[in-house]
This record gives sequence, structure tokens and C-alpha cells, in this order.
Amino acid sequence: MQIHYFQRYHSKENVDTSNTMLMLSRLYNYNCDKFFAMLNNLINIEDDSPELTFELQVGGNESIPDAIISQKSLKVVVETKLNNAFNLEQLVKHLSQFKTEEIKVLLTLDPYPMKREFAERFTKIIKRYNEEHYKTLITPIKHVNITFEQLIKAMEDIIDETDFEIMDVLEDFKKYCFEEKLIPDSEKWLRGIVAGTTITDNIELNLYYDQTSRGFSEHGYIGLYSNKSIRAVGKLLKTIIANEVNGELYAITEKGEAATQDELDRIKEAIKRSEQYGYDLRKISHRFFIVDKFYEINFRKTTKNPIQKSKLFNLQEMFGYKTMPCTKQIADDLNGRTWEEF
Repeated sequence: MQIHYFQRYHSKENVDTSNTMLMLSRLYNYNCDKFFAMLNNLINIEDDSPELTFELQVGGNESIPDAIISQKSLKVVVETKLNNAFNLEQLVKHLSQFKTEEIKVLLTLDPYPMKREFAERFTKIIKRYNEEHYKTLITPIKHVNITFEQLIKAMEDIIDETDFEIMDVLEDFKKYCFEEKLIPDSEKWLRGIVAGTTITDNIELNLYYDQTSRGFSEHGYIGLYSNKSIRAVGKLLKTIIANEVNGELYAITEKGEAATQDELDRIKEAIKRSEQYGYDLRKISHRFFIVDKFYEINFRKTTKNPIQKSKLFNLQEMFGYKTMPCTKQIADDLNGRTWEEF
């Protein structure tokens, strides 16, 4: 059974904020230097004081923001929304949360970037507020708008692959963000998955399988990882939950169009072949990831440590795709490259 560090299935904005604060506090407690390096990359601060507090739903004179990260010389007020549902009046009231801190940041967090017109209006309001409340000797309030994807990338940039403990936490936070649609446009993501002994069958049958109990976060492409390299890539078409009862296949399409007879036959063959590896796909329900075609490649990891479970790659960002090309083109672009190039 997979252990989750972050709670699921609760009130959306509050739990999204709570989980984000938990992720940040875990990173801070793990290595405060790396935390401040990440924070500096996000909001351009230069402060290395190690004494931070993480608070949720803190009441002020005029407002109750979602969360506050603070210390004597730094305060970051956080407001989390979904689908750009920011309220101008609420954000203006949050400005009263700041007092004499040397660094004052209002951080707005959303799956999508703040709409330009709204951001421009709020920028003018903050400028006027700063002119009225803070003189030149006091640092004014700075507004920083980021997405969950940008937050995760900032943490990935400072966490080393040898930081096994915090890497597991970050991977679960990233999975949570995918499950809850906090990172949109899932079709641009390639998920590299450890394939092991079944990789030849996976490529031949154009599918991958995993126990249903292990959960699933949306992504557009699957990469089969073995011996420190992604050996094949395919576009994910659908997921099917299947197992056998008294020799008869029971299959339910979870995502995508209804399963074809050819796909069901391939699932049956995968169940049959799994016996030679000691896997029980007959009694234990599995999720089958059906791809268009696995194209064999060699997308290498050149650093020392292999991945433990899976690794996500933003193909759009890596290759500057405006629209996602055919899978063959993606395979050609990945083949012969290394992870460390990106």
C-alpha cells in the first residue's frame, strides 16, 4: 500500500493550502538553506535567517488569508485560489497583514497564471498602497503570482537526487497536485515508470500495468524505465481496470473510449504472461495503461542513482512544443539525449 504524506478528499482550497504549507515546512525542516534558495528563486529575496513559522487561517484587522510564512524580517502572505477566482477586495485587505517586516511578499497561488487585466489592476493598487503606507526607508509590499507547477519546479531545482527523504515527500505532493488538477494540461507530461522484467512484454503488447490500489495521476505519455534509461515512449490513450473471475475477464474503462476487442485480447495476454514473473493479475485488480504504440528509444540518466518509482518530465517545456506533436516525433526528440540536458 502506498503511503501518502498529504491528505486527500477534503474541502478544496483549504486542503490545497494546508498541503502546500506542509510541503514547504517539510522542506524547511529538512534543509533551511535549500528552502531559502528555493524561496529566493521564486520571489527574489536574499535572507538566510532560519527562524520561520508556518500558520494557517491567521486573522488580522481586516482579513483572514489562507496562510502566512513569517519571521522577524520576512513575511509571506499566501492566498490560494482555483481557476483564478481571486477577489480584488480580499487581496487589498490582505495588505494590512504587513507591518514593519523588512521583506513583505503577497504570494498568490493558483493552477493558472493570474489574468493579465486583473494583475495590472492589482499592481496599481499595491503601488498606491505602498506610496501611502511605506516610505523609502521601508521595503514596500511585493506581489508574486505563481502556479503550483512553478512552485514544484522551484523545489525540484534545489533538491538533489540524493535527498531521498524529501524527494519522496515532493513526489507525493506532485502526485497530489496532478490528482487534484492543480497542475493542468496533463497531456504535456511524460511519466517515466520503472518497468523491470516486464519491459519486453510492455513494448510488444503496447501497455503497462500496475495494481489498482497504487492510485493514478493523469499524464499524457508513458516512458518505460529500465537500467537508468527510458527505453520506450508511448502516448496514453486510456486506462482500463481489469482482473479475471473464474477464467472470465472483467474489464472497466476508467478513462478514455471503451476498450476494443484487440485491447482486451492484449490484456488477456499480459495476464497470461505475468505468471512467469510471479505476478497475480488474475485475482488482484490491476490498472492497464493502453498506449498508441511504444517507440523504442534511449533517453539516459547519466547521474549515479536510479529512480525508485517514477519521474515526470514536462515535454512541452523541454522541447518548446507549441502543440504536442505525434509520438514518433517525441520519441525522435528524446532518443540519444540525457536527462541532465534539461
